[in-house]
Amino acid sequence: MAPVTRILLTAFAVITMIIGAGIYLSVQNKDAPALAQSEGGEAGQLVRENSRRLNTAPNSDVTLVEFLDFECEACRAAFPMVEQLRAEYGDRVNFVVRYFPIQSHFNAERAARAVEAAGQQGKFEPMYKKMYETQSQWGEQRTPADATFRGFAVELGLDMAAYDAAYDDPATLARVNVDVADGRALGVQGTPTFFLDGKEVEARSYQDLSTAVEQALKK
Repeated sequence: MAPVTRILLTAFAVITMIIGAGIYLSVQNKDAPALAQSEGGEAGQLVRENSRRLNTAPNSDVTLVEFLDFECEACRAAFPMVEQLRAEYGDRVNFVVRYFPIQSHFNAERAARAVEAAGQQGKFEPMYKKMYETQSQWGEQRTPADATFRGFAVELGLDMAAYDAAYDDPATLARVNVDVADGRALGVQGTPTFFLDGKEVEARSYQDLSTAVEQALKK
């Protein structure tokens, strides 16, 4: 396995300065490491067997992992770039998503639970996209967005009894917190944080990240 490398998207530094330091606060969850260990192995795994994937390239070991927060404006800004990367490299690169809700973002954990609940019904990607497309409607607020997220589930045609049960299930929150524990163990301090096999890149543009992916594919 090639050395794991973190790619910090400094292109979003300006966005971060505008929206405040809250984006880069680490999640404080004292139980997260124990939860990660209970899932199998110590905290700090970059990809787990049950990690959510946007793309799977069976014949490639090149993997791009994003630790994200659905309420993070910098993550929303990165979303189109990730979609462009998927369009160009989806058949050659594995794209993995890890939850990393920031504690100061009131609805970030709720959003992660909603996406995970949808994922349990095979609708991870549609709900993942829905969160970014609608972030301006529910983000940066201090009121619970549970009903808003439930409305998204209705729009996606989910079994609502199953969605409600999963959304409120402590196991769903524990699943999110395993990702948080792994991220913290890997040194993730803010979102979005990307990891790519083989090479560390300070990406200021799509071209920077695309070039890094091209280099990883040649190895």
